Amino acid sequence: MRVAAYLAALMLAAAGPVRAQEPAHPESIQIGLSTDRVAITADFAGADLTIFGALENADPLINRQGRYDVYVVLEGPARPVVVRRKSRVLGMWINTQSETFVNVPMSYSVATTRQPQDITDPNNYRQLSLGANNIYMEPEDKRDSPLTIQEFTEALRERKLATGLYSDNIGGVQFLSQSLFRATLHLAPNVPVGTHKARAFLFRNGIFIKETSAQLAIVKSGFEQTIFRFATDHGFGYGLFAIGLAMLTGWLGRIVFRKD
Repeated sequence: MRVAAYLAALMLAAAGPVRAQEPAHPESIQIGLSTDRVAITADFAGADLTIFGALENADPLINRQGRYDVYVVLEGPARPVVVRRKSRVLGMWINTQSETFVNVPMSYSVATTRQPQDITDPNNYRQLSLGANNIYMEPEDKRDSPLTIQEFTEALRERKLATGLYSDNIGGVQFLSQSLFRATLHLAPNVPVGTHKARAFLFRNGIFIKETSAQLAIVKSGFEQTIFRFATDHGFGYGLFAIGLAMLTGWLGRIVFRKD
């Protein structure tokens, strides 16, 4: 018996460590942008961005049943944002209270295969911070009243939605075949410049499976970009130029519109 047990131990050692059985269909997702650079000019009126993607190792049965869902997000650069409240004081509307939030996505566009409530549970969206309502707006001063923070947070979200910087495109993700899909996201006319991050989330029967991402650069182009670079790299010189231009414009206006 001891010899048999010893031989069995040797055979297990030669075979290596026991590994857990891998799932039959370890699904994954990949995406690619139609362009990795968008140039903004003075007449830019918004645009649609197309993202192509593919499912890998998808279960054929689940795929035929349409139980795969894709949730695509294009998130703009994060920057501090100040939200102000106006109140009527002595017959005038003035800023009476403000709240500063840090690391707020300046833009947030969403495209989905169907209605969000049909894709997964709301708790999953909160855990993954998916959707404009689930973005965590971090206040700079956490000592403020929770009710005040919540009020300013809702006002910030409403403002972003009103300006088109936060948008949803329900049904904007369409499967072209059993494994290939296309997502269409809208870029607002006032989309911020900087590095944007595109993320795609794969759900199977309402369960989050995989995430992948890609980057998109949005830059100014043409004369506006030249002025922007000069103002950024040579702030003092740009200030002097602006003052000189204002003085020249005022002098020319005085000559043109003077009365003899």
